[in-house]
Amino acid sequence: MKTQTFLLLAVLASQFAVPAQTASNQQSPTASAFFPFCIDWHDAKKRSFEQQAQMLKELGYPGVGHIWLDKIEERLATLDAVGLRLFQITTTVDIAPGKAPYDAARFKEVLALIKDRRVQFCLIFKGAPPSDTSADSHAVEILREMSELAKDSGAQLLLYPHQKNWIERVEDSIRVADKVDRPNVGVMFNLCHWLRVDPSRDYRPLLMGALPRLWAVSINGADDRDEEPSWKRYIQPLDQGSFDVGTLLKTLNEIGYHGPIGLQCYGIGGDAREHLARSLMKWRDLSRQLEGAR
Repeated sequence: MKTQTFLLLAVLASQFAVPAQTASNQQSPTASAFFPFCIDWHDAKKRSFEQQAQMLKELGYPGVGHIWLDKIEERLATLDAVGLRLFQITTTVDIAPGKAPYDAARFKEVLALIKDRRVQFCLIFKGAPPSDTSADSHAVEILREMSELAKDSGAQLLLYPHQKNWIERVEDSIRVADKVDRPNVGVMFNLCHWLRVDPSRDYRPLLMGALPRLWAVSINGADDRDEEPSWKRYIQPLDQGSFDVGTLLKTLNEIGYHGPIGLQCYGIGGDAREHLARSLMKWRDLSRQLEGAR
């Protein structure tokens, strides 16, 4: 039974990997889609969705991630107009007792909007202390309900480890996803949050443990260590920082991960076009290095 479950999850995950013919401009040996998210929060140019879509098209990105459940209609329309894809939608789930965990009506509306678009919902959890296992049963109940609502849309629900939230560590996301045990509920590895909460810097066993539910990864330039509470050194353009992102990508390739890879841009100021162009250039360079090492 475990073998059958593993194979089913692997097949479902492969449906979210970008086809090779649509990834030619990325030169990625893993055929992973590479897209940015959180691009508009700190953009000095304050671009509209339409302007963002045009910029991403010109730079060579295949699409973008969106934050929260509002304005999805506008985001989809502007992406569709230039032939780009909405990869992810980040939203929150509140597991505090007596609280409405999410806006069910809006969630259903968004599910209808993104039906058959292969969108991933990145779920950030609040309402309980970090890694508190006593909240598992309530969270599992909520996630099974969301899973059932999302079933016909073709979307995936990803448990997003986020510092100071209930699911704070990759281990938390694996534990809870395994308890939910639904084919559209998986996990995500977020480099910046992992750097913040895990001092070991040994990501390989975590990534292996997350398989086959590891359906998304986010990367960015970062320093190996930072004792300061800000994200200035843990979230940088991809061509900056002392952390070896190339070895992380090599490890992902070695373990057979071919899902989407998001570029975390939260907190990066200045003109978004400038740092997005640099990061894409670095991605292509890292991809060429991986290809040459095969």
